[in-house]
Amino acid sequence: MEGSFIFFPEKLIEMTPEEVGLSFEDLYIPTADGVRINAWYVPYPEAKVALLWFHGNAGNLGHRVDQLRNLRHEVRVNVLMIDYRGYGRSEGQVSEAGTYQDALAAYDYLVKRHGPEPSRIVAYGQSLGAAVAVELAIQRELYGLILEAPFTSIQDMAKVHYPWFPLGSLLSIRYDSLSKINKVGVPLLVLHGNRDEIVPYEQGKKLYDAANAPKQFYTIRGAGHNDTYLIGGEGFFRVMRDFIGSLDAKPHR
Repeated sequence: MEGSFIFFPEKLIEMTPEEVGLSFEDLYIPTADGVRINAWYVPYPEAKVALLWFHGNAGNLGHRVDQLRNLRHEVRVNVLMIDYRGYGRSEGQVSEAGTYQDALAAYDYLVKRHGPEPSRIVAYGQSLGAAVAVELAIQRELYGLILEAPFTSIQDMAKVHYPWFPLGSLLSIRYDSLSKINKVGVPLLVLHGNRDEIVPYEQGKKLYDAANAPKQFYTIRGAGHNDTYLIGGEGFFRVMRDFIGSLDAKPHR
């Protein structure tokens, strides 16, 4: 029952990149624990950076196609985006440990496909995906880390959404990014809407404050949780593009 309060997967893929004019590869990547996860690889001509995208806790890849089109056009990177186990066409049942395995498998796929130097890997996590990206940044070398609307921990989120019920001490699902972020040495960009109705803006700031330098915080003024790129517009993608462009050629952990 705990997972039903946190994970909201949908199976039906309602849209693919092809429907917005993007060439893509529909992939199935095996994880270390024997699950096959579905992923989309969308190349950008002559791009030297691969963006490894971890979405939030609801829906599936098909719900991110519009943002994918804009991101590829504006940020000019290769993109690998995955559905966690139990989401979309991915096998298995979602869990915290499982999402970490899925992230590692996706990263290792990129390295095997391109090699660590030709394709610099930047992890991009949204909401729950931000917690997945933080864990990946501890486990693997990255060139950069982008967190959109990150929360500090599931326990802190439970206090926000269920203040009348002492869920925090009972939860086994942690996603405790606040206790991990000081172990991350990769350059960091945090984006957060100041009208986020799901993940408090203050949690994004608190996580940022606890992180190591170099780091940058970008406030998306007027944006809630699910309209960041729409409200942020060109500025949202420009700050991502400029951040990636500022990264040196040395991977970090």
